[in-house]
Amino acid sequence: MGYRLWTLIVKELQSLLRDRQGRLLLIMPVLIQVLVFPFSSTLEVKNSTLAVLNQDSGAASVELIQRLASTGAFSHVLLVHGDQALREAIDEQRALLALRFPEDFSRRLAAGRAAPLQALIDGRRSNAAQIAFGYVQTVVTGYVDDQLAARGAAPPSAVVVQNLYNPNLEYRWFVLPSLVAIITTIGAMIVTALSLAREREEGTFEQLLVSPLTPGLIMVGKAVPALIVSMIQGSIIAAAAVWGYGVPFTGSLWLLYGAMLCYGLSLVGFGLLISSVCATQQQAFLGVFSFMVPAVVLSGYLAPVENMPALLRYLSFIDPLRHFIVIVKGLFLKQFDAALVWPSLWPLLLIAVLTLATAYTVFRRRVA
Repeated sequence: MGYRLWTLIVKELQSLLRDRQGRLLLIMPVLIQVLVFPFSSTLEVKNSTLAVLNQDSGAASVELIQRLASTGAFSHVLLVHGDQALREAIDEQRALLALRFPEDFSRRLAAGRAAPLQALIDGRRSNAAQIAFGYVQTVVTGYVDDQLAARGAAPPSAVVVQNLYNPNLEYRWFVLPSLVAIITTIGAMIVTALSLAREREEGTFEQLLVSPLTPGLIMVGKAVPALIVSMIQGSIIAAAAVWGYGVPFTGSLWLLYGAMLCYGLSLVGFGLLISSVCATQQQAFLGVFSFMVPAVVLSGYLAPVENMPALLRYLSFIDPLRHFIVIVKGLFLKQFDAALVWPSLWPLLLIAVLTLATAYTVFRRRVA
């Protein structure tokens, strides 16, 4: 029995690696995403344009504009003349953010009075514009504090920010641990979802059924290669994160691979379920795509789960990607131990049991 199962596993691995297209399907997503995602998937605002209408012409407004221009967020400061030109810079998307300095800005600051500024934000790019506005607020607050200190006046009370787990706010430290989970998802889902569908298209499905293997062993033989592929792909991304991008790994390597195995089992359950109900590889691939998009959206990678409506928060509990992202981020950045991993690990085990049992039941009924 063990030899027959091993033969099936070897056959699956040979099917994956025998042609150039199959090898590229396993390797290229890993290489492309590890090169592209850390630089493109970021919420940082850089090299944007700031439109400025300066009606003041005093020293304070000039210095403040220079400080804003020296930040990495605004590589270009567009000086406009008139309220209409300021509005057009936003309407035509030539500027992400616009500032209007009133005529008495410098005079009010010199007199120690409040000197308001008007900011116009492009609501069509609300997320990036709000982040850019936060940068402007930081620069303005720093300038006002410097002016108060120069006069010997104590600045107003301020909140002291301490960034835990990522002191320099390197966004790649957040992206790459999540990428370990996403790449693992792609590898496990594609390999398992296409396995049974490929047998049907190639006409070998009936031969597989008449072989001396039970449906349970057939599913195990289809699942093991997917687990191997996902573990290798996840290891490549984790190694690239640590040695290529300098992301610290503070947890236990054994906990990472144990969680990766449990996560792979939960993905295999979904993949085998998709493969059991699909007749062609095209249908299986569309099934994987239909699973991946909601899984990423509900995982908390793009937006916090707490911000979602109650129905989606409950639905996200059956998303294995949500739980594994918490684990992998904790192991990389937060020095998670077994006690901290367990609250996110047991849902993965529960999902794996339910999906594998459902996939087995569907497979038995289709071959009966």
